[in-house]
Amino acid sequence: MSITMSSASLPVFRSMLSNLSHLLDKAQADAQARHYDPAVLANARLAPDMLPLLRQVTIACDSAKLCVARLAGIDAPRHEDSESTLPELQARIAGTLAFIDSVEPHLIDGSEARQITFPAGRDRTRTLSGEDYLRQHALPNFFFHVTTAYAILRHNGVNLGKRDYLAGAQAAT
Repeated sequence: MSITMSSASLPVFRSMLSNLSHLLDKAQADAQARHYDPAVLANARLAPDMLPLLRQVTIACDSAKLCVARLAGIDAPRHEDSESTLPELQARIAGTLAFIDSVEPHLIDGSEARQITFPAGRDRTRTLSGEDYLRQHALPNFFFHVTTAYAILRHNGVNLGKRDYLAGAQAAT
């Protein structure tokens, strides 16, 4: 079986968003076990000039849904970016997964050469072929934000390991 644009994107986004949800489950459990407000984690940063966990998760979700929508040539659902709690972030992930699951793979397959224009800063855009967009922008950006969310939680003492990042809830089984 050869690799297609849908097989190189949809399962990757599904898997890593599910793993991100697992990380948030463990964060919520850690806050309960150690008796602290989970809002501490939601607003935690790795560095003062980096975005907090809330934004890392919402950007990861946006990266996935926008990539899928752009490759499929359809509109992505809009979100208000008003999440402020771990359960609200879980709902954002669930909504993103539902959108990804609603997109038929045939809409994405064949998008390798499609020209994808996307924001590249506040007042710039960039145009890449679908394949280059997926490989050089969308996936690296998505993984950056998922990894940063993991690092924020780990830095704040949530008991996470590589298996949680790679296998999510399957790591416990």
